[in-house]
Amino acid sequence: MAGVVLAAGASTRMGRNKLLFALQGVSVLRRAVVQPSGAGLDPVVVVLGHEAERARQELEGLNVRLALNPAYLEGITGSLRAGILALPSEAQAAVVMLADMPLVTTDMLATMVQRFRSGTAPLVISEYDGVNAPPMLYDRSLFPELLASEEGGGREVVRRHRDEAEVVSWPASALGDLDVPSDYERIRAQLDGTAPD
Repeated sequence: MAGVVLAAGASTRMGRNKLLFALQGVSVLRRAVVQPSGAGLDPVVVVLGHEAERARQELEGLNVRLALNPAYLEGITGSLRAGILALPSEAQAAVVMLADMPLVTTDMLATMVQRFRSGTAPLVISEYDGVNAPPMLYDRSLFPELLASEEGGGREVVRRHRDEAEVVSWPASALGDLDVPSDYERIRAQLDGTAPD
């Protein structure tokens, strides 16, 4: 059971590389990569692109496989493809997550893996108060479709197999991604326990 962390984006709306921002004393990137390892996912493939060398240095000492998406400016689909292609042939399934969603926890990932292993669904979807968003768990049988998807990462694959999927519900408060500076301030306050009621 593998993990794929998509971490290639250029952070254009943030103005600088958001994956190198610190949350609770750890970079957003390193924090994201530690979660799947803690959930027993192995290997963990991290797809790099923007400032790949700086990102690589940030991950020193972690047991991860690195994949490069040189066309990272063209969007997330190329990164997803690079991550799937880097998986070993024995990977039964992969949990795909975004590095800029720092509220995703090890427990969430472990729950998805458990749900997959205890059933027969080829897909386990995360739902946040009615909103589908990563992480998503894909059975190996769906890898060819992920590789063939044209845009939107795995969204079209999720749409196509929605009726067969297991759905795991998370609180809306767990859905937070870093796009603009105010996102960073809000999530940092939430993690530090200083967010307003």
